[in-house]
Amino acid sequence: MSNHLVEICDLKVAFDGVQVLHGIDLAVGRGEALGLVGESGCGKSVTWLAALGLLPGRATVSGSVRIEGQELCGTPRQALENVRGGRIAMISQDPSSSLNPVIRIGRQITEALTLHRGLRGETARAEALRVMDMVGIPDARRRFDLYPHEFSGGQCQRLMIAMALAGEPDLLIADEPTTALDATIQAQILDLLIQLRAETGMATVFISHDLGAVSQVCERVCVMYAGRIVEQGTIAQLFSEPRHPYTRGLFDAIPRLDGPRDRLIPIPGTVPNPKHLTAGCAFAPRCAHAAATCDFQRPALDLLDDGRHLACFNPVPFAKTVPVRQKMLEGV
Repeated sequence: MSNHLVEICDLKVAFDGVQVLHGIDLAVGRGEALGLVGESGCGKSVTWLAALGLLPGRATVSGSVRIEGQELCGTPRQALENVRGGRIAMISQDPSSSLNPVIRIGRQITEALTLHRGLRGETARAEALRVMDMVGIPDARRRFDLYPHEFSGGQCQRLMIAMALAGEPDLLIADEPTTALDATIQAQILDLLIQLRAETGMATVFISHDLGAVSQVCERVCVMYAGRIVEQGTIAQLFSEPRHPYTRGLFDAIPRLDGPRDRLIPIPGTVPNPKHLTAGCAFAPRCAHAAATCDFQRPALDLLDDGRHLACFNPVPFAKTVPVRQKMLEGV
C-alpha cells in the first residue's frame, strides 16, 4: 500500500479560460509536514482550494486528487462534505473572515463536531471544551459562550485551529496561518502546530512565504512559481543547497538580524500575469542564470541524483551556494 495520504496528479486550473495551474504533481505522506512556498500569485492556495472543490463556478479543474484512493476531482459537492473537515481541514490566514461574528464560539465548534462526528448536546459541549483546552484557550468553560470579537487575534487563530481539529482530520492545511499576527504570537502558533501534529499524528501542509516558519514546521518543501512546482526536496536539501535560481532568490531576499548590515538582494520584477506566459520558463525574465533556451523551452520537473526534483536548465552550482538554513535558524 502506498504511504501517501493524498496524491495530486496533473492538476490544472483555469479561470475564464486563463490557465493558472499547469499540471501540479504532489503527494503528502501520512503524518508528514509539507511546506508550500512562493510569492503571492504562484498558485499555492489555489492548489488546495481546487483539491477540495472550493473554487468558484468560473474555475475549470482537471486532473486527479485522491485521498487514500478516493477520487475528489469531479466528485459531487455534497459527497465532498464528508471529506472537508472530516478527512481534510483547512485554516486560513484571516480568522475574522472565517468565524461568524454573530454566533457564539462554542456553537461554531459544536456545529463542526455534530457535522463530522455526530456529537450532540452535553457530549458535544464537553468535546468542544476539550479541543479549546488543547489549543491553549484559557478558561475555556467561561469563554465558551463568547463571540469572536471578544477574543484577541491570536486566540481567534487558535479557535480556527480548534474548529479544524474538531473533525479529527487526517490532513490539516494551514494557509498562511501566522501572517496577520505579531512575532510573539506567530511563534506560539507555530509551536502549537508542531505540538498538535506530534500528539494527533495528522499530516500538515503549511502554505507560506515565510521560509523561517517553514524551516521550523516542515520536513519537506515544494517551491511554486507561476502555477508550477520548480523545486521540491527535503528541508535539509533546499535550505542548505537551493538549486533553482528562484529558490535561491527567495533566500537572498530574507533580512538578517545578525552580522554586518548588508543590502537585501531582491528578485527583480514580479510574478507574471497568467494571461501573458510564454512558451519558455516563466522565471526566465527575472533570472540571472537564464540562457537562450529558457526563452522558448520550458524545463521539466526532473528527479536529481540527490532525490530532489528540479525544473531548471541552468541550476545554481553547488559551489555558489551557502549554508542558508543554519543562518536562518540562528538569525531570523
